[in-house]
Amino acid sequence: MRAFVLVFLLLMPFSGFSRIDSLPQKHAGMRYVPGGTFVMGATDDEAGADDYPPHQVTLSGFWIDTTEVTNQSFAAFVNATGYITTAERQPTNPDEQPGAMVFQPDRGWQWITGANWQHPSGPGSDLSGKDFHPVVHISWEDANAYCTWAGKRLPTEAEWEYAARGGIRDAVYPWGSRSPDTGPAKANIWEGDFPSRNTKADGYIFTAPVAQYPPNGYGLYDMAGNVWEWCSDWYDARYYDQLQDSIAVNPQGPATPAKDKVIRGGSFLCHHTYCSGYRVSRRMYTPPDNAIMHTGFRCVKDVKP
Repeated sequence: MRAFVLVFLLLMPFSGFSRIDSLPQKHAGMRYVPGGTFVMGATDDEAGADDYPPHQVTLSGFWIDTTEVTNQSFAAFVNATGYITTAERQPTNPDEQPGAMVFQPDRGWQWITGANWQHPSGPGSDLSGKDFHPVVHISWEDANAYCTWAGKRLPTEAEWEYAARGGIRDAVYPWGSRSPDTGPAKANIWEGDFPSRNTKADGYIFTAPVAQYPPNGYGLYDMAGNVWEWCSDWYDARYYDQLQDSIAVNPQGPATPAKDKVIRGGSFLCHHTYCSGYRVSRRMYTPPDNAIMHTGFRCVKDVKP
């Protein structure tokens, strides 16, 4: 009876279930998200135009990493495979040097030669004390390669949003509807005047170690802020229009490749005057070869039949 009640409570926030998922075998460092139907997209008037229209989506259950992939975990992948990230590779133009975009509060975004996941601020910086910070300067290709090595995959945009909502109907943020500016720090975002002054009220200016703030209802950390997270989908601003007249079942994003991939969740640079990426419905996009200082990822894993 207790087991039945527990499963029932997990399913309560959603509708449209045809069955109750039986909990699969556990995977270390991951949480199981039970399948169900939810309203994807924005239901308020503060979102971006591409967050509309809200539409119903049904998903199968899946496993998702509890945290963003850390420097320690990515280093294990590189040591095992010899993988070289996009930011570390020699560009096709021999006059250019490997590097990536780095944000500096007093200068904004700048291309820094030699910046990559091992040197996040450029030459002279390293990962000392940052084993459990999320890995950054990761392109979509880099993230996908790690997932494949780990026997996982990148989440679809629908899976990411469903997991971020944490079982809360009509959630605005992973913790509910309360503004991130009220009460104790809820995520690693920009606090102060963007981009000139960061008060560091949440404890960090750049990345924070994973799991520094309370998890959402599914036990997932940093689904808002810290770093943007890659999804598997191509980005199309009008994609939601195609889904609004029926219930989409396990949507995979636009079938036709585009120039950008979806990223979700916001980063340590998000501020309501600049970017509200920490909203669960907020969509953002960037080219798949873009390796930048505030972008990382987490993985999902399918439930085996």
